[in-house]
Amino acid sequence: QVQLVESGGGLVQPGGSLRLSCAASEFSFNISCMKWIRQRPGQGLEWVSVIDRFGSRYYADSVKGRFTISRDNAKRTLYLQMNRLNSWDTAVYYCAKAAAANCYFTADHDYRGQGTQVTVSS
Repeated sequence: QVQLVESGGGLVQPGGSLRLSCAASEFSFNISCMKWIRQRPGQGLEWVSVIDRFGSRYYADSVKGRFTISRDNAKRTLYLQMNRLNSWDTAVYYCAKAAAANCYFTADHDYRGQGTQVTVSS
């Protein structure tokens, strides 16, 4: 049973930073395509960033230059460093595992965690 558990969300002021973490278990994390997706209030799932098994990273235009995705295969953990946050970033953030066919530039996934709330507000 694939398990993905996010943490690190919270309330932050505009311009602030947060670091999300995702602990993974019960699958081959080091060879998996891992991504962050989010759901803003009243909206559908939106792809944010992806890191593939080779360490290649890609970002949605809305977060490029502000967010950084990384992974620690030894710790089986995925991260998302979020800087210069704004109200548009308010969302539930999900860590997700995707098959190779759905790895890039899509919110499609096979499994995702329960999500962590990020609220950007003054």
